[in-house]
Formats: sequence, structure tokens, C-alpha cells
Amino acid sequence: MPLTDATRSALAAADVPFDEDVPLASRAWWRVGGPADALVTASTLEHLIAVQRIAAETETPVFVLGNGSNLLVSDAGVRGMVVLLRGELAKCTPLDDAASRIEVGGGFKLTVLVSRSHRNGWTGLEVFAGIPGTIGGAIRMNAGAGLGETVDALVSAEAVLPGGTVRTFTVDELKMSYRTCELPAGAIVARAILATRGGDPDVFRERVRSFLERRKASQPLKHPSCGSTFRNPPGDYAGRLIEAAGLKGFQIGAAQVAHKHANFVLNLGGATASDLRRVVEHVQNTVQEQFGVKLEREVHYAGDWSDWS
Repeated sequence: MPLTDATRSALAAADVPFDEDVPLASRAWWRVGGPADALVTASTLEHLIAVQRIAAETETPVFVLGNGSNLLVSDAGVRGMVVLLRGELAKCTPLDDAASRIEVGGGFKLTVLVSRSHRNGWTGLEVFAGIPGTIGGAIRMNAGAGLGETVDALVSAEAVLPGGTVRTFTVDELKMSYRTCELPAGAIVARAILATRGGDPDVFRERVRSFLERRKASQPLKHPSCGSTFRNPPGDYAGRLIEAAGLKGFQIGAAQVAHKHANFVLNLGGATASDLRRVVEHVQNTVQEQFGVKLEREVHYAGDWSDWS
């Protein structure tokens, strides 16, 4: 469904760049999914405010695309505006000479942040090691990968709410817990303040290096995946439950539960988004039937699933 003339005109008037009917499969880690009605590039806070205002005025859906690592984009694509954060919304800047606090744009990639931390001797940001997303996505789900969680480094987050209002949230106001955050629905993180801490940078570099090597050895990297498909339930591991249910290697079309790590679902080549979702939901149903545990997805379904059955 194309943008309305009113939405097109408003974006143009606000000088917000956009393209229509843009394929998304190459931007998502599973390498599946249909096109975006419009791909919008927000490079300034003013752009992002305009996008949220225009979306409210024209009743156009808005979806923020970060690094695409934890998304399953539907075969039908995504309606409305898919927003990329670029420019000043994807920068990293120390706020003082000691770099005790860092301002990071919502679109800044965590892998780059960890690499920059190593080069500059910043400690405390190793909590983002092994997470392939962006700061905005990390805050939204309090992302973590074994060396801590986003909440451990976050001081505050500035977000643009639906309608265009800008608000800054302290970390306490966000009430972050395991893979959750009380950021208001529809809010888009424009930038965040992160805290570094004292300590020997070499110790932290070695800690990250060792952690990443262990992860690499345990994960299937040959085929596209979204990383961990499910959250770990309290006191257990999703991968253990999936393996115990006999689901390693389970396959629909070209979508398969990985043999190497059961919490990974792979695109073996030519899978559709529907294939992948069927595998994900079969795993959920089977684990619940066998063990009474409802696995919660880490991956998010994005786009138009109205024809899903």
C-alpha cells in the first residue's frame, strides 16, 4: 500500500528523505521479508520529530529499523514508514575529557561502540559485547548477552513520542528488567547517555575477547539467523528445552532449528518468512506441550501478517 499524497507532501515539506517500495530482505539478518511502503531516513532530531508528527496527523504507521538482527519481516512487507536513524542520530560523542559519560545516537551500532571502547580505553560498555543491534533497540529490550545488560550502562534516554513530543527518561523511570523496558509504546530513542567506569582497560578487553570467542564456538554462523530466537525462561535455558524436546534439525521448507545450538533458527537458503514463523511457533508449541513452559520470543514479528494462518 503506497503512502498517501498527504504523507508524501508532509515529508517533502519537512525535508525528510524517503524512498518508496524498498526491499527489506537484505537489511534483515534472516534475509527474508517483503518491501517497505516507504523507507525514511531521519538524520536529525528535527527529522524524527517531523516523522512522528506526520505519522500522527496522517495516521501512517511507523516502524524503526535498527540493525535488523532480531526481526522477522513478513513476506508481505511493512506498511507505512520504516525509519532509519542516521547522521547525528547514529553518532557517539564523549561528554567530558575523562569520557565518563558518552552520548550515543539511537541508531549507533553496538558492535562499533564496543570496538571504540577498546580503542579509547573506556570500561563499563562491555555489556554490549556480542549484541548485533543498535542502542535504541538495546534500550527497548534491555539487551544483554552474558557480560551484563543495557541497564548496567544506561544513565538516560531521550525519545521522541508519537505526535512529536521529546522527553528524556532516567534509567529509573524506564524500570528495566530482564529483556523488558517501560519505554512508552511508539516512542523512538533518539539518543542516550551511557556511563563508563574505572578499571584496567586491558582486563576488560580480555574479558570481551574471551566471551566472544566462546560465543563464536557455540553458535551456528554458516547460515542467516536472528541470533537467539527465544528468551531464557526463569531458571532454565531455551536451548536446553528445545534440544530436550527433540527439535534440533526440525525443518519446514528451508527454515531449520540449528543442530549446533537449538535456540537458533536458520535460513538454509530460500526460506520464506512464513517458513521461519512456522518453525518458531512449532518450537513454542512443542516445548509447552512437553514441559509446560511457554517460551517467549526475542525475535519480533514485523510488517503485515494479516494473511498469516
